[in-house]
Amino acid sequence: MNDEVIANTEEPNNKEVRKSALVTGANKSIGFEVARQLAQKGIYVYLGSRNLENGIEAVNKLKAEGLHTVEAIQLDVTNDESVKNARTEIGKKTQVLDILINNAGTFGGYPQEALNTTIDQFKATYDSNVYGVVRVTQAFIDLLKTSSEPRIVNVSSSQGSLTLHSDPTYKYYDYKAAAYLSSKSAMNMYTVVLAYELKDTNFKVNAVCPGYTKTDFNGHRGPGTVEDAGKRIVKYALIHNDGPTGKFFSEENNPETGAIAW
Repeated sequence: MNDEVIANTEEPNNKEVRKSALVTGANKSIGFEVARQLAQKGIYVYLGSRNLENGIEAVNKLKAEGLHTVEAIQLDVTNDESVKNARTEIGKKTQVLDILINNAGTFGGYPQEALNTTIDQFKATYDSNVYGVVRVTQAFIDLLKTSSEPRIVNVSSSQGSLTLHSDPTYKYYDYKAAAYLSSKSAMNMYTVVLAYELKDTNFKVNAVCPGYTKTDFNGHRGPGTVEDAGKRIVKYALIHNDGPTGKFFSEENNPETGAIAW
């Protein structure tokens, strides 16, 4: 893959023309690493953070590494007003958004048996993992449409694959979680429908599983690194116009092509 940044936007504090990206849930873990890797490629990155102070702290860490094309944006994907305000703030800075990475999400707590998971657990999990993706995508679609190579990556999980989770030979077959798994399945379907509606444009819309990664999200139990997880997501954020759209990728489960069944 060619990592050359194709210029098509201009930031107010830096007259150099460059690509721009919004990453939700970017103040820590995989989202933070994705922001870092995009900034390393010269992309101007808006780090969405529910808590603005945490976002600013994350930006300061990146700037200490010499990465200055980063900016914190208060963005709570579960809050309509927050999403609206984030769109307004970013709209003051640029008329073009090239990349949207819907990374923010929640597991939903334990336990999650099908017969015992509460409706409130389902609502909270879906509000972040499904409705949050819809809120942010709909809010920023106008800025994305002004890009010559718009990309949307919805951070999913192989755990959302109905095919895999109905197969007793799947390595995570016994890792069932009613709210979380079903929320990722629902988000995957949104990805399919969105990609279909944008199929006659230069949009590339894909669901990408970063792999079972050692983060706060899973109590640092995952074997994968945030560096590898970040690379998997960034790869599909930078695919060319002849690349795939409307697909589900998990390189952990399919190292050869990455594509897995829904």
